Amino acid sequence: MDPFPSLPTLSSLGPSARLFVGLDVGGTKIAAGVVDADGHVVERVPAVPCPAADQEAMLTTAVRLIEALRSRHPGVAGVGVGVAGLVDWPDGRVRTAPNSAFRDAPLRGLLADATGLPTVVDNDANTACWAEYHLGHRASYMAFVTVGTGVGGGLVLDDRLFRGRTGIGTEIGHMIVDPHGSERCGCGTVGCLEPLASGPALARYATPAAGPDRPRVTGEDVTAAAQAGDPAARAQLARVGHWLGIGIATLVNLFDVELVVLGGGVAEAGEPLLTPVRASFERYVTARAHRALPDVRLTRCGPGAGWVGAALLARDGNCPHRLEAERTAVG
Repeated sequence: MDPFPSLPTLSSLGPSARLFVGLDVGGTKIAAGVVDADGHVVERVPAVPCPAADQEAMLTTAVRLIEALRSRHPGVAGVGVGVAGLVDWPDGRVRTAPNSAFRDAPLRGLLADATGLPTVVDNDANTACWAEYHLGHRASYMAFVTVGTGVGGGLVLDDRLFRGRTGIGTEIGHMIVDPHGSERCGCGTVGCLEPLASGPALARYATPAAGPDRPRVTGEDVTAAAQAGDPAARAQLARVGHWLGIGIATLVNLFDVELVVLGGGVAEAGEPLLTPVRASFERYVTARAHRALPDVRLTRCGPGAGWVGAALLARDGNCPHRLEAERTAVG
């Protein structure tokens, strides 16, 4: 089942339709597509591989994708990009990215100059969160947690994306949940949620139980086994769920959201993950007996949420020059 609204035909859009290109820039590939002003997906293209170690090659691939989509859809009015990494908002400068070559890269400016189109660049978890908000759940206070190779997330507060002072807030995977533990995060800190609740963590938990004849186990292997009812695999998912529940309890304690949405590859496990997540969350959330607890649900937008949400950000007029003008007026 397609997780996005039905696809309109190009003829139904009309010649003056405003369309928006979205890109999701990962470590080794870029996913992309086009949405219309109502948020309908007009076209999606298969993810295009690109070399993670070469910033220029990644930029070239992104520009070619944009131009190819634009040539097929002359009504394109803007571009939105989601990037895994620390992204300044609204400048669209990628400070650093964990799985690609972007370092202090003015990506928004580079893409805008190359294409001549208004461009926004944000963290990929923020863009996915925005897609879930618009097309999935529409909760005014919502947390989105994506669990895959890493753990990331976004927050919608009072119907607006919350990014912090400079745009690099909501690094959910780097909240400290086990400061006296032994697992060191890729960021260099001990105690982060990410090395305890990500796909690699799931594989690490399961590998010793697999035995010497199966030395390498992936998170996908564990998920498939858990869905098939394997008790050992479900126990490892429960271990991940325990830590995720603690992280979600912290989010709810801080922001009092009405909904928490789980996405990412690990979340595809479904109920074998959701059940322990909910149990752990309810155990650690503050004042459980005196509040209405938010629901914890699975993503409705699926793996395309990153690029769709990026296109929606471009559609919604989150343009750096406009935001800067609003900021100046308020000041």
